Amino acid sequence: MSDLIAKTAMDRRIAEIITPTVEDMGYEVVRVRLQGGLNPTLQVMAQKPDGTIEVYDCAEISTAISAVMDVEDPILDAYTLEVSSPGIDRPLTRLKDFDQWEGYVAKIETTEMIDGRRRFKGVLDGTEGSEVLIEIEEHGEPLTIGLQFDWLSDAKLVLTDELIREVLKGRKDAGQIDEKNFDEVETVLDGSDEEND
Repeated sequence: MSDLIAKTAMDRRIAEIITPTVEDMGYEVVRVRLQGGLNPTLQVMAQKPDGTIEVYDCAEISTAISAVMDVEDPILDAYTLEVSSPGIDRPLTRLKDFDQWEGYVAKIETTEMIDGRRRFKGVLDGTEGSEVLIEIEEHGEPLTIGLQFDWLSDAKLVLTDELIREVLKGRKDAGQIDEKNFDEVETVLDGSDEEND
């Protein structure tokens, strides 16, 4: 079974080089992309197993990746290394991501046409074996379909109020966001801070 962490041959080669180092540090590689022509950027998304990551973690990972890449040297030209979190509307690159984010809205694209379409948007319903389950609207009715993970070319969460609340709640519970800021964001999301005209 493949994954969506690295798409091109070069991305896969880089992932093979850096993944052992990143994992030895206690992090997971979420996605690897070498982008751009004359001034390429190597984008690495990483996280802790609990799905979080801080700025200092990214700096630590960047230093370690730079050292490994200097030794292996798979990219001939100069490039910029960018290590970041997956973000709130994160890419879903591993089968386990679809279970972790069950109940949230996602957009999924397939490599081939399936029943006349390649794009699917709906609520994730976990996995079954090697299939990703997603509830879509079909003729105004909810329908849960299964897509083989190997058929997927791209998948990401859709930024919704519910997703933002969950991520902020997780950060608040972990002590990474204070009560006052959390309540202010909650108020904005609920729309209850709108002024009366």
